[in-house]
Amino acid sequence: MASQPESGAVNLINCELEPIHLIGAVQSHGVLLSVREADGVIIQASRNTLPVLCLPHAEVIDLPLAALGGDLSESVQHLCRSGPLTEPVALQCVLMSQGNRRRFEGAVHRPSPGVVVVELEALDPVPGLEGLTDLSPEALAGTLSAAVQRFSSAPSVGTLADGIVQALRDLTGYDRVMVYRFDPDGHGKVIAESRHPRLAPFLGHHYPASDIPQRARALYLRNRVRMLVNVDDEPQLLDPPLLRPSGEHLDMSMCSLRSMSPIHMQYLRNMGVTASFSASLVRDGQLWGLVTAHHHAPRYLRRTVRAAAELLSEVASTRLAAIENYAHAQVALMVRRLEQRLVEATSTEGDWRYAIFRNPRTLLQPLEATGAALIYDGELLTSGEVPSTPELRALVSWIDGQGRPEPFACSSVGKAEPSLASLTPTASGVLAVRLSTSRPDYLLWLRKEQLLTVTWAGNPAKPMGDNPLELSPRRSFDAWSEIVRGTALPWSSTETALARAIGVALVDIIVQVQAVRLLIAEHQLSQVRGAVAGAREPVIVADVNGNVILANEAFLALSPQPVQRGERLSERFVEPALVEHALDDLRAVPQTWRRHIELRGDEGPLPVAARAEVVTGRDGLRLGFIVALEDLREVRRTAQAREQLEVSLRQAARLRPLDTDEVVTAILTNASLAAMDIAETPGGPPVAGLLNEVEASTRRAAALYAQIRRFTTP
Repeated sequence: MASQPESGAVNLINCELEPIHLIGAVQSHGVLLSVREADGVIIQASRNTLPVLCLPHAEVIDLPLAALGGDLSESVQHLCRSGPLTEPVALQCVLMSQGNRRRFEGAVHRPSPGVVVVELEALDPVPGLEGLTDLSPEALAGTLSAAVQRFSSAPSVGTLADGIVQALRDLTGYDRVMVYRFDPDGHGKVIAESRHPRLAPFLGHHYPASDIPQRARALYLRNRVRMLVNVDDEPQLLDPPLLRPSGEHLDMSMCSLRSMSPIHMQYLRNMGVTASFSASLVRDGQLWGLVTAHHHAPRYLRRTVRAAAELLSEVASTRLAAIENYAHAQVALMVRRLEQRLVEATSTEGDWRYAIFRNPRTLLQPLEATGAALIYDGELLTSGEVPSTPELRALVSWIDGQGRPEPFACSSVGKAEPSLASLTPTASGVLAVRLSTSRPDYLLWLRKEQLLTVTWAGNPAKPMGDNPLELSPRRSFDAWSEIVRGTALPWSSTETALARAIGVALVDIIVQVQAVRLLIAEHQLSQVRGAVAGAREPVIVADVNGNVILANEAFLALSPQPVQRGERLSERFVEPALVEHALDDLRAVPQTWRRHIELRGDEGPLPVAARAEVVTGRDGLRLGFIVALEDLREVRRTAQAREQLEVSLRQAARLRPLDTDEVVTAILTNASLAAMDIAETPGGPPVAGLLNEVEASTRRAAALYAQIRRFTTP
């Protein structure tokens, strides 16, 4: 394993290894004290105790916290008894300094057993720094309420991002506020911006993934708000540098005063930025993006304003979950309509493969593809602009050898595989879903080459100065554009989700067709068994008497007891009489029988949605039954999660003060709207976790606002 460079001894080659959480220094506007919890003795302190606490550093080390006077020691002890303190908990306190009472705000957390970190910032005006000290509780509440309401009504990610930058700039007063979104490769793009008119725009600029090392991204997930007051400020080292008696560096991951990486400071200087602020946007436990703010003079925000900014980022993250889940639900609706058309076409034309290409617009337009191709059972069908047959087969062979998760997406086939460069004019981009687990059967969407202009913040191919070992990030942040040849428009996450859903629907249709063939011609059973058995949809096939012929692997995953050929189909269900009655009805009148019912399982009944079809031969005789199942456990979990969220919202509503608080009302309204958007859009991905995420984010936002009220109410 590569050794870690000491903080401060980094360059652009080894910055990914920089231990920024062990940087051992703080910004000078506050002081950090490491306290031995057993006896309350200060065992480590930043070097700036004299200007902040009016005590020389040498006198602070080994001093009991109580000796600082005031109520600090009592407040810290109370917080230590109240919980694990794995995350910082805010406090306000009074200290006695040379006979004078001085007010401080700060935070306390426990980075390791036996050690408590206390961070303090004076509430008195900070000389030489801008700050929002005159924002009244009423004004702060009004700003937050208006912002939350605007977020809740945002119909798209773009509209939400525009609202975020305007709200954060109104709240914090920075010269520039941006929303910076990450793509799957970690590269970032500025998708929204609010700036002072004198500044050049950054909107639409791209930034390479290397601008934010992985360790920094991990810290953005843990500590979601970061403020740099002055890039030219002298970092205040922790002294002694190692904790006693462990001899370890202090883990500063959760310290709000933590000094920033020297390489990041130089990066900001090269941009002409003096102060910065960031808030994380988190989606499904992953870093979706950042709200970043820049100022061209030193700027200090009180903890109340920082908490308000964090509250808004939490509310925005909740709205992101609702917006993106709604888009996936719309995808599912489109797929169901396509599936219905294909089933109808298959019944009239006899072959789903020709049915899917009967209307090319239906296949191409939803994914904005310029061509499509289907390779199934060795046969090839195409639509739109496509390469030659040999080129298509070579493309499928290459895709099949990649072994990547489905669906496969690439926007530059010629660059990824030079031997396929001849495909660039008609198939520079490809999106492929696999239709069989046993054969290289694929449905492909293709995109022609499109000349793209990508605007980078500096030339990404030249990320450093003449000497690569110098601490010199890109010196020029003027827009640098490149024309990307041999590239198609990238496939969006929504388009990828749509392709995946279409592939699943086609596999299900294929299963149904194969199951019919199985009943009509049992001598072909060995040939089609693999297609049925490997299908994603749980399927069980029975003869006309209701005796089981075949159950596929997906069915056995739900009901793992061995299936015996000839056993009664109905006995697989908790209510066999209900199933027998349904089979009798289907024998009498061919139709589709649908019912929510419970399947027998090893650990108790399993809720499923059953769809039963009777298969009729050309002569009108009933041949048997196909029963397809959908696992409803996730549906129940979603219902439980939503019920839990509704209970939490009702409890929060009952706990509100008698005077109506518009911020709390806005937060609860935002959560309710997000819950409706998530849970009431059928056909989307599993959403129980999303509802739990909404509840957690809402609790966090409410707690942050409670903190704001506590510290801003006279």
